[in-house]
Order: sequence, then structure tokens, then C-alpha cells
Amino acid sequence: MVKKSGEALLRAFRAGELDLETTLRRLQGVGVAETACAKLDVVRRERTGVPEVVFCEGKTPGQVAEIMYRLASEQGSVLGTRATAEHVAAVRGLKDCSYDPVSKLLRAGRVSEPFGKVVVVSAGTSDLPVAEEAAGTLEYLGSHVVRAYDCGVAGIHRVAKCAEEFVDAAAVIAVAGMEGALASVVAGVSPAPVVAVPTSVGYGAGFGGLAALLSMLNTCAPGVSVVNIDNGFGAACMAHKINLRSRTGKDRNFTKNVAE
Repeated sequence: MVKKSGEALLRAFRAGELDLETTLRRLQGVGVAETACAKLDVVRRERTGVPEVVFCEGKTPGQVAEIMYRLASEQGSVLGTRATAEHVAAVRGLKDCSYDPVSKLLRAGRVSEPFGKVVVVSAGTSDLPVAEEAAGTLEYLGSHVVRAYDCGVAGIHRVAKCAEEFVDAAAVIAVAGMEGALASVVAGVSPAPVVAVPTSVGYGAGFGGLAALLSMLNTCAPGVSVVNIDNGFGAACMAHKINLRSRTGKDRNFTKNVAE
């Protein structure tokens, strides 16, 4: 596997089999697995906490298959986003292959033991595809997920009902279209940082999610970060990194700080 080559180079340098200049030059290419259509970053998880994931949209089934098979062999698992039925058919031979038509997530390989807690809260059922992209990505990465769906501000008591889940969460993802007010409401009651995801759900004046995006960017509730329209994957990566830092003890628990 590509990952092992870096260790081999360092051992050779330590043993005096390679000089420093040669070792440094060869290390520059370590972690890159090349296919006919892509250069794959197979050490991204070790470097950033999130492995390389395949954005299937715009790729042919053959390209997706080529990339996913190689990543699965290097990483032990692989995730594809925005996948279609054609993409799924091309990778059916992968071990433990599964597909969710709601989130359009295509995954294969081992499943990580879940840790920590991230809450995914959505405004309405129409936001479900984006919310599930976030939740499914989090589960693939290894974060424990709690779902709280159909909690839009038109019935604001629904947010209050799930607010107790925010208390011990490492992060909360708030998914909403229309005017995008859910993120502000959630941030106003959550001790955990909130990652806001505007969706393209809404009528004409919503401008395909632009109204929700601007509303979330203009929130008066502190502690909100905002990702791009319909970007459940990006929100999941942000929340997972927060969760990962909490697990490694580099981020202190909010409720403990209050108690102190």
C-alpha cells in the first residue's frame, strides 16, 4: 500500500541506505496513488482527520469505479457523494457496498466504531436529502449521530423538544431552506458550536437557497459557521473535526467549564 512507502523510506534513511536529499525528494510523492483519471490523496485522514471522498457527480461510472476500488484498497473503506444508480452498478463488487438513494451516498468497506456526539437537526422533510448527506457522512467518518428532523421554526416548540440533545453534543448541524431561521434559533439555545447548512428548498424569493445562506451568514446568534448551499458533506466534515478534537482532549467540555 502507498501509505507504507513513507515508513520504508524513513527506515532506509535511518539505516544509512539513503542520503537526506534522496529521502526528502522521494517523500514528496508519498501518499499519492495514481489511477488513469486521478491522483488520490490516500493519507488525508492521517493528516486532516477526514479521508479523501469521491464526488461522483460529473464522473462516468467507469471513473467512479476506478477511483473507488483504488481508495478502498488503500484506505479499507471509501465514500462517494452525489452518486447515481449507474455509479452504484459500477462498484457493486466492492466489499460491504451500500447505497442510500435519499442522501445519494455510496459507501463500501469497514465501518468505524462511533464516538462522541453530533446532532443533525433539520427544518422540514424537504431538507431530508441534505440532512441525510450530513448524517451519513458523519457515520462513515466515525461520529455518533443523533437525528432531529422536521423541527422548523414554524412550530418552534419542536426545537425545544430536541434542545436537550444539544447539551452534551460536540457540535450541531442545522439544515434549513426557506429563510434559514433554524440555525439562529438552534444557536441561541445550544452550548455546542453550530454548523449551518442552507438548502435550495423554498419558493422563488428563496433564490435557490441564497436567501437562507444570507440569513445564516447574518445571524445574530454567536457560534455559527455556515457552509455552501446544499453542502451536507462539508458540514459533516466540519462537525466531525470538532468532535474529533473533543475526543482527543484538545477541546474542553462546555458544561464542565460552566460548572468550574
